[in-house]
Amino acid sequence: MRFSDLLTVVGAHAEGEVGNVVVGGIGDVPGHTMLDKMRYLAEHRDDIRQLLLREPRGNVIRSANVVLPSNDPDAQLGYVVMESTEYPVMSGSNTICVATVVLETGLLPMVEPVTELVLESPAGLIRLTCTCRDGKVTSVRFRNQPAFVYHLGAAVEVAGLGTLPLDVAWGGMAYVLVDAPSVGFQLAPDEARDLCVIGQQIKEAAAAQLPVVHPEHPDFAGITIAAFTRRAERVDGVLTARNAVVVSPGRLDRSPCGTGTSARLAVMHARGEIAVGEPLVHKSIIGGRFDARIEELTTVASVPAVIPSVAGQAYLTDVSQIGLDPADPFPRGYTLSDTWMSSPH
Repeated sequence: MRFSDLLTVVGAHAEGEVGNVVVGGIGDVPGHTMLDKMRYLAEHRDDIRQLLLREPRGNVIRSANVVLPSNDPDAQLGYVVMESTEYPVMSGSNTICVATVVLETGLLPMVEPVTELVLESPAGLIRLTCTCRDGKVTSVRFRNQPAFVYHLGAAVEVAGLGTLPLDVAWGGMAYVLVDAPSVGFQLAPDEARDLCVIGQQIKEAAAAQLPVVHPEHPDFAGITIAAFTRRAERVDGVLTARNAVVVSPGRLDRSPCGTGTSARLAVMHARGEIAVGEPLVHKSIIGGRFDARIEELTTVASVPAVIPSVAGQAYLTDVSQIGLDPADPFPRGYTLSDTWMSSPH
């Protein structure tokens, strides 16, 4: 082999959503905080993201996470999330994958029955409680950074659909939330392609028509993601809901989506539909399950907010080494609209 780069990657998924973890081959990158390191990767080493996620080495239905040293004395490690079109400052399913990989591969020591971790994400410190048995992480509950509402019931004009009432909330990414039955969806698996097409249209319309600026971090991205929801119902006395999240450039999150769940908790609390500490079972279009709740109330620059926690399980799938032949005609990979819908950045 004559690879110019060689990355060691542990494959993993959280409730169906692939979030592979790079555990070797990068070392560290410049930056004091993980947000600094994320920006460095985006500006100077985006070739890593493209190598891992674009064809022929990657595909549209996965994300990747780079594990890096943290300079925060409270954190054991840090991580940067890389998706098909962006670097989100936080991702719940990816966080669950990272925690599971670093414990099950021995990068950090596992303590049974419970391992407490603090990992630094670009959004800030994420505290995790990992339930462990016989060397396996059976559950990861992460305490997210604050989630809050930008807009409730805002009117947005969408070509072909008319004027829709939409909610917009921050859960680690800026979400536009759509009532699925109001646009003809039941959130069945055979609706996946149509959900992606309509979700992209709604997301683009909302991003163009609604002002969305994070009150403490105005450089954070605006609306980049859409969630179709169905009203929560009580099943055996527990609030239970279903969603489908459309990730750019137009594919469905296979999990219930941790940041999407956080955004939804903020919206539900603002509408008086859920109390602090009340459990929410959140399910994806393929039946993946996250168990969520609001831990406490807070504010973000005087904006009312909630502190969500979300729990799920991840599973390791493979260990591989990915490299680049210097003669490869596709060093940054490629995309085609047959699967990618549109060309990502």
